[in-house]
Amino acid sequence: MLINRFSFNGLRNLTAVDFEPGPGINLIVGVNGSGKTSLLEGIHILGMGRSFRTRLLKNAIAHDAQAMTLFARLDGEPPVPIGIRRSRDAPELEIRMGGERVERLSQLIETLPLQLVNPDAFRLLEGAPAGRREFLDWGVFHVKHGFFDAWRRARRALKHRNALLRRDRMDAKSLSAWEHELAHWGDRVDSLRSDWMAEFLPVFEETLSQLLALPDLTLGYSRGWDRKRSLLDILEQGRATDQQMGFTQQGPQRADLRIRLRRHPAVEVLSRGQQKLVVTALKLAQGRLLERTTGQSCLYLVDDLPAELDARHRQVFCRLLESMRCQAFITSVEHDALVGPWQSQTPLEMFHVKHGSDGSGTLVPQAQIDFMTE
Repeated sequence: MLINRFSFNGLRNLTAVDFEPGPGINLIVGVNGSGKTSLLEGIHILGMGRSFRTRLLKNAIAHDAQAMTLFARLDGEPPVPIGIRRSRDAPELEIRMGGERVERLSQLIETLPLQLVNPDAFRLLEGAPAGRREFLDWGVFHVKHGFFDAWRRARRALKHRNALLRRDRMDAKSLSAWEHELAHWGDRVDSLRSDWMAEFLPVFEETLSQLLALPDLTLGYSRGWDRKRSLLDILEQGRATDQQMGFTQQGPQRADLRIRLRRHPAVEVLSRGQQKLVVTALKLAQGRLLERTTGQSCLYLVDDLPAELDARHRQVFCRLLESMRCQAFITSVEHDALVGPWQSQTPLEMFHVKHGSDGSGTLVPQAQIDFMTE
C-alpha cells in the first residue's frame, strides 16, 4: 500500500508535520540536525513499532512534549488509517488501525512493509548474527504463511528450556517435553527459512548484478545446528554442557546468513562503497521478492543517499529504484546529489526541512522555497 498522508506530533525536534507525499520518489533535503532523519524515523516507527535510532522509544518524544503521535493514511478502498501513540509515562505503544485498537505488533509490520538503508546498514554485514537473523525473518514472515506462529512457538519452547537449565535441580521430564516442542517448531522454522532462501537467492543475485559486478560473492543460510544431526538429538545430548552455560547453544535462535567473497567474509574484502551496495541489494531484493510473491509493495527509506557512494553508483542505485516503481523517501544535505541521479521523466516530490533558530525542524514542500519542483 502507498502512503498518501502523514501527520506527526511530538517527534524529536520536528514541529507538527502534516504532508501528502507522492506515490513514487520523495526527496527530503535539509542541513544537518534539521530533522530529516527524524522524519524517516517516524515512518519507520509506523511500520515496525520501533525506532532505528534508539532502543527506548520514549527518547524519540520531543523534550517539551508528553507524548508522540504518528499517523499515516494508506491508499485503498477504503483508505486505511494507521496511528501510533507513545506517552512518556506509558510502558507500551497504543496502536490503532482502521479505527480499531491493535494488540499485536505483527499486524502493523504486515500492513506496512518497509526497508531501511542508512549509514548503520553496514551492521548487516559486520554486526552480530541477530541483525542478519532479523533481516531473514522479516522476509520469511511476509512471504511464508504460518511462519510467525512457528517462530513464536519455538521461541516459547526455547525460553522454557533455558529457564529449566538454570534451575539448581533440573526437572528431566519437563525438560524433555520442552525439548520435543523446540525440536518440532525449530524444524518448522528452519524449513520455512530454507524455502524462502531458495526463492530469495536468485532475486538477490539479479538485484546485485544491476548494482555491482561481484560474481564471486555468495550468500548462504546457516540453520543454527549441525545439519547431519536432528535438533532433538542435539538438545538431548547437549543437556550437560547447556546446563553449564545456562542456555541452549544450538537451535533456530542461532541461525545466520553467511555473505562471502571467494570464501572470505565479504566485510573483510569489500570497500565501504561496495558494502553499501551489497546491503542495498539485500534490502531491495527483499521488497522485490515480496511484490513478486504476494503483490504487496514495499516502502523504502534511504537516509543520507550520498554516503559512501560516488556519483556513478548513486546513479546506478537511483535508476534501479525508479525502475521498481515503488514509494521511497530519500534524504540528503545536498540538493544536487538528490536530484541529479534520476532520469528526467521521473516525477520527483521535493521537500525541505528548515532548521529554525530554536533548533526545531519544519517540513516545507519544495515548491514553497527557492528550488523548482521537479
